[in-house]
Amino acid sequence: MTLSPKTPILVGSGQSLQRPNDPRTASFNTAADPVALMVEAIRLATADAGLTSLPALDALRVVGLLSWKYGNPAWLIAQDLGVSSREYALSAMGGNTPQSLVNAAATEIQNGQADIIVLTGGESTRTKARAKKAGAELTWRKTGADVPAPTAVGEDLVMVSEYEIQRKIVMPVQVYPMFETAIRARAGRSVQDHQKHISELWSRFSNVAAKNPNAWSQNAVSAEDIRTASPSNRMIGFPYPKFMNSNNDVDMGAALIMCSVEKAEALGIPRDRWIFIHSGTDCHEHQFISERWTFAETPAIELGGKLALQNAGVGIDDIGIVDLYSCFPAAVQLGAQSLGLDINAQLTRTGGLPFAGGPWNNYVMHAIATVMNDLRNAPNELGLVWANGGYTTKHAFGVYSTQPPKEAFKHAYPQDQIDAMPRRSVAKAAEAVGPATLEAYSVMHDRDGKPAMVHAACLLADGRRAWGESTDATLGSAMCTEEFVGRAVELDAAGVVHVK
Repeated sequence: MTLSPKTPILVGSGQSLQRPNDPRTASFNTAADPVALMVEAIRLATADAGLTSLPALDALRVVGLLSWKYGNPAWLIAQDLGVSSREYALSAMGGNTPQSLVNAAATEIQNGQADIIVLTGGESTRTKARAKKAGAELTWRKTGADVPAPTAVGEDLVMVSEYEIQRKIVMPVQVYPMFETAIRARAGRSVQDHQKHISELWSRFSNVAAKNPNAWSQNAVSAEDIRTASPSNRMIGFPYPKFMNSNNDVDMGAALIMCSVEKAEALGIPRDRWIFIHSGTDCHEHQFISERWTFAETPAIELGGKLALQNAGVGIDDIGIVDLYSCFPAAVQLGAQSLGLDINAQLTRTGGLPFAGGPWNNYVMHAIATVMNDLRNAPNELGLVWANGGYTTKHAFGVYSTQPPKEAFKHAYPQDQIDAMPRRSVAKAAEAVGPATLEAYSVMHDRDGKPAMVHAACLLADGRRAWGESTDATLGSAMCTEEFVGRAVELDAAGVVHVK
C-alpha cells in the first residue's frame, strides 16, 4: 500500500508526574506547576519520537486546565522549550478533549492544513491543594497583557439545565450514582450483589494501575476493600465509596506529537515509532441528563463507537487493546455495553481515573500515550480509546494501530442522528405533585459517613421526568441496602420524595 504523504500519524508520547514526596515539592512554589509538567512531558515525547529537539510547529494545543489560570499556557510552554508555533491554543473543557484534539489534528494534517502539531495537558491539583491547606500563596507564572490570548479550540457545551440547577444536581459525584442504580436495576442484581460486581471490576482496574509505571497509585486494591466503607474509603454518593470515584488530586502531565508521514520522513523519525489513527468520532448524548430517555443506556456511545469501527473497516472483535473512560464504574459499564465489550475483558490500559490518576480533562491523553506504547509492543493489534466528558455526555473515539489504515483516516460527527433520538420532557416541581415511579437515585453522605441527601429521578404517569429529594436519614439508609428503583413514590409541592 502506498501511503499518502499527508497521512496523519502519532510519533511521540510522554507522561510526567510528581508526588508529595518528590524533592521538587519541598517548597510549593518550586514544585512543578502544570506548565512545567507539560514541558517535561513534551520533552519525553520528543525523545520518544527519536528527536533531539522539536522543529517549528503548526500548532501547540493545551487541554483546558483547572489547577492554574495562566492566560496563554501554550505560549509559556513554547518559551520554555525554545520552539515557535503558528498557533497557541487552549481547548474547551471536558474529558473527551484529548481524543477530540487528536481527531481534529488528524483531519487538519490529512487536509494539508498542518504538518506537525503538539498536544499537551497537565494539572498540579495536589500541590495547589497542599499549598492552600498550609496557607501558602502560590506565585506560579501567568502571561501578561503583551501576550495574545490563546486560540480557542474545541466545542463548549452547556450540560446543566435549569431543572438540575434548581435541585443542585450539578456534580458528577451526584449524577453517576444515579446511573449506577439504573444499571443495577436493569441487571436485576441485589444491592449487595451489584456492589460485589462493580468492586470486582474496579479491583481489576487497580491491578492494571499497579503495573503501570506512569500511574499515580501503584497499589492493587482488593474488591472487598473497594466496596467496604472505612475511614480511608468513606462513602461519598452511594453506591460509591471513595475508591470508586475519580481521583483528581494529582500532579500529572502528558503530551502527544502528531505529524504527517511526509514530515516524519523529513525529520528522520523511525518507522517503528509511528502510530496510525484509522478513524475518529465525536458526538454527545442529549446534553441535559433530565432529558435522557434512560440512565441505563448511552445511545451516543453506541452510534459513535459503531461509526469509529465502521470507518476503520473493523469490528469490535478485531480490537485487542482497549481503554475506556473510567471516572466511575457506571461509565465503564455503559461504555462496554454500548460498544459490545465483555465487562470481564481488559477494559483499561492505564488503570483508570481512580487509580492511574484523573487529572481533570487530561486523563485520556495518558490513555492514548499508554495505548501507543502497548501497540508498539503488539504491532499486529488494533487499539480503541473512548473519551468522555460531563455526565457520560460528550464522547470521542479513536482507532489506532502500528499498521496503516485500509483507507484514509475518516472522521464522523453523527450529532444530527443523536439529536433526533427520543428524549424526556421535564416536569417542574409544581407540575409533578402526586404519584410517580422512582427511576434512579443517589444517596449523598456527609464527611462522617451518614446519609445526608437523597437525589431521586422519578417518572410520572405521562412519561415526563421529575426530580425529587429527601433529607430523611432513615430513607437514605434504607436505600443503601434495599432496591428502591421501580417503587411507587409521592412528590409534594416542594419536590420532596415520599416512598409509599
